[in-house]
Amino acid sequence: MANQASRWRVGAAGMAVLGLTLTACGGAKVGSGSAAADNSSGQCGTFNLAVNPWVGYEADAAVVGYVAEHELGCTVEKKDLKAEIGWQGFETGEVDAILENWGHDDLRKKYISEQKTAVDLGQTGNRGIIGWYLPPWIVKKYPDITDWKNLNTYASRFKTSESGGKGQLLDGDPSYQTNDEALVKNLKLDFKVVYAGSETALIQAFRDAERNKKWVIGYFYEPQWFLSEVPLVKIALPPHTPGCDADPAKVACDYPVFDLDKIVSTRFAKSGSPAYDLVKNFEWTNDDQNTVAKYIALDKMSPEAAAKKWVEANPAKVRTWLGRNKS
Repeated sequence: MANQASRWRVGAAGMAVLGLTLTACGGAKVGSGSAAADNSSGQCGTFNLAVNPWVGYEADAAVVGYVAEHELGCTVEKKDLKAEIGWQGFETGEVDAILENWGHDDLRKKYISEQKTAVDLGQTGNRGIIGWYLPPWIVKKYPDITDWKNLNTYASRFKTSESGGKGQLLDGDPSYQTNDEALVKNLKLDFKVVYAGSETALIQAFRDAERNKKWVIGYFYEPQWFLSEVPLVKIALPPHTPGCDADPAKVACDYPVFDLDKIVSTRFAKSGSPAYDLVKNFEWTNDDQNTVAKYIALDKMSPEAAAKKWVEANPAKVRTWLGRNKS
């Protein structure tokens, strides 16, 4: 887990106060849900699960929520929240678990080390990669473009009506962790960061670029099911080294590789809920996540149906999560 991730920009999330009228992205309000009950009896009760705005996380939540409901009898409350907002719900019990945390050392310090309202529950098994990507057709025709030092040579090809005469570097949801504006400035690149607004819009831009031979360069990440449809090519930015992104304003290096982890509230950890053990034991691969994400995003299955399909195909992994593998 890279220490610097927490310092990255978390634009739309803000630092609003819980318990007022804070609206979660896409639905639930933090402050409107019921707090987790005392589950010292071992009964599950309500399991409050944060869902961050990318389909890989939605896949995590779909499967864990499905198992919690169907195997443990939990009442699963999913709350669509930007990453930072989810951490704020730990103190009140309005959020029990975050299933896919990408760094956020500032939040770890505040809520785990200082306030002690949250607990790190270990890795998910997923490896997270963030970077700048290109559609394959561009790389095939102009192979030298994958070296960041050559990007300015091609900058004019990426110009759009929104990029102000510079090349457009397309980012996704403004709440995603990104160093891109600092990178463009510090690497002296003739580009401007423009936000697509969502993961869906970002994917569609890359899909259209490959299909219609358009010039698109943008922020993207793994695990991500879309890479099996369009094998985007990652640009080689200056290698990441420890501390190279310690100062957000001076970042001039690539993103680190993340070992994604799970964060739960301290009260949930002490509650006796069987859902706690499920989250603690939950571990799968990038391929597992991509499979479920593809069911949801491309095959248009509901999260419940996608989870059911995966769970029925992977009984051994589910038994391990439930502690039932010794029979």
